[in-house]
Amino acid sequence: MCPSYYRRNSNCVEMFIWVGLQPNNMVDILEGHRVLAFDLETTGVSTNNDRIVQVALIGAEADGGPVHYDVLINPQRPIPSGASRVHGIYDSKVRGEPVFKHYASELFDLMNGAVIVGHNARRFDMPLLENEYYRCGMVPPKPLVILDTLEAVRRLKISRPHNLGAQCTRHGIDLSNAHDAAADAAASLLLLWKVMRDHPSSFRRSLEEIEDWLINGEVRKDESELGRSLSDLDSLDKQGRIKIDEGAYIVAFGRHRGKDLQTIGREDQRYLDWLLSQNGVEDDVARETLKEYISSVRDW
Repeated sequence: MCPSYYRRNSNCVEMFIWVGLQPNNMVDILEGHRVLAFDLETTGVSTNNDRIVQVALIGAEADGGPVHYDVLINPQRPIPSGASRVHGIYDSKVRGEPVFKHYASELFDLMNGAVIVGHNARRFDMPLLENEYYRCGMVPPKPLVILDTLEAVRRLKISRPHNLGAQCTRHGIDLSNAHDAAADAAASLLLLWKVMRDHPSSFRRSLEEIEDWLINGEVRKDESELGRSLSDLDSLDKQGRIKIDEGAYIVAFGRHRGKDLQTIGREDQRYLDWLLSQNGVEDDVARETLKEYISSVRDW
């Protein structure tokens, strides 16, 4: 996937194309997935109380087709002057725009099951977006994974400051239109590209393992000394969610990460049922293999 869809700055277009053509493992990891850089502009910094005034999704469909989604939203409340000075969006600009619920369904369709990239997306943008859905009485989208570039630069101990503007400067990314949601989203995607290119060994794992590493860090030393790590095992499914260990199937993501299916079946049958649905293991062939395996060994 070549990220040539950034339309606001011709230098960024050229940079996206150049980086996208470089031989690194990001292309392989993301192949076959919808990948969307995500950013919000809001009325403030409270994920519980503030509202969205702009949302942008910049990326590509699973087949490589471009996605450029950028809308203004009426927050149904005055925008504080301090927030407007940051992002340049004033009450007069959004007064005639639709409210969030108008866009909720199409946002859900874009983001649900997608790889979401963003700077501080896990702790700010996604929780704030989720609360907008809850206010509408709707279920929020559930991404496949969130690849948070703020977590990445911190995990890799890249020098401070870690804000998006400073990291773009450090990595040679033009962010002249900072605090515009589309510009910030595209910049975060390019930042991820460059970080993965510069630190390839840290990203030689499945998407779920990358997300787990971003959140929790590396596996403990004493755990790795017990035997092979999950990253050493062959995957049953295309997404790398299920690993094969001497005939046993090991879950490689989520709250039961590292446990075999029989143990999970005894401890948490509802989770096992979810795992065997399309929301858990997406690979149809792998899912049928697991169902046959469980039928043959079920003793709990």
